Amino acid sequence: MRLALHQPDMPGNVGTILRLAACFGVPVDIIEPCGFPFSDRALRRAGLDYAASAEITRHADWDCFRAALPGRVVLLTTHAETSLYAAEFQRGDTLLLGSEGSGAPPAIHAAADLKVRIPLLPGYRSLNVAVAAGIALAEALRQTGGLPA
Repeated sequence: MRLALHQPDMPGNVGTILRLAACFGVPVDIIEPCGFPFSDRALRRAGLDYAASAEITRHADWDCFRAALPGRVVLLTTHAETSLYAAEFQRGDTLLLGSEGSGAPPAIHAAADLKVRIPLLPGYRSLNVAVAAGIALAEALRQTGGLPA
């Protein structure tokens, strides 16, 4: 299981996701360009000391990311028909999250092997990207037996 961020905009969210990934032993792929300098102090502050333990791979763009990735891409999107809890995850999946400001572009939607949404109450549009990453990662790891003991 992996987490991937497509052109993230907010260093605080990236730091939080790096902390999440470190705590669960999951690698993170950052698909550039980012909307901030990657070495931004806020990124380190949000990830605290855990961010240094995270396994991070940076990719210059979508094509470089896709060429390096052997498994399925599971896109988290508010536009998906499939609920996160109805999806069937596989151990080699990469959970992909779009940028905070614009989500994932149509080409990424088209390239995803599976698109899932986190069900919300009526009238609510979406969750913070780091919160969504945590919810989706926990469910995917639960299904595949990858949660820490």
